[in-house]
Amino acid sequence: MKIKRIDHIAIVVDDIDNALGFWRDALGLNLSHVEDVPDQRSVVAFLPTGASEVELVKPTSRDTGVARFLEKRGPGIHHICFEVEDIEDALASLKADGIRLINETPQIGTGGKKIAFIHPESTHGVLVELYELTGQEPEVRLARARRLADRVLAGGQAMANSALEFLRGLGGNSR
Repeated sequence: MKIKRIDHIAIVVDDIDNALGFWRDALGLNLSHVEDVPDQRSVVAFLPTGASEVELVKPTSRDTGVARFLEKRGPGIHHICFEVEDIEDALASLKADGIRLINETPQIGTGGKKIAFIHPESTHGVLVELYELTGQEPEVRLARARRLADRVLAGGQAMANSALEFLRGLGGNSR
């Protein structure tokens, strides 16, 4: 198994805007983007730090592992992620060494990456994610960004319509 680099450290938060007050504003990390990840029922803010990232992860549903982590432990470091050259080979090697895997086959994660998690029982208490970059990543990230933008626009339009109705109501009452 060849580990290429630490890709990211994921930090679970209950409020991304509040967390950005420290990670972006106090530390000066740049926010590259925020991504809605419906299949993982979370929203993730990406803050690059050289060749790695800090990822702020907020669950969007109460019935996920991330939400249970947040409820049980509060905000904090959730996992560390390593980029590997060949994730299938890495998982086979770890399994052969008796390492307990959460995912024995890769799943598709943010940006179309192939991901898999190693159980903390085999890593001295640290949840470890492995990932392999795929050619799908630019397409998947763009599609997710478009879905998030559509939701924001739709929400803004609904708010604008409500405000107009309110103002019309005020105008009708002043006659």
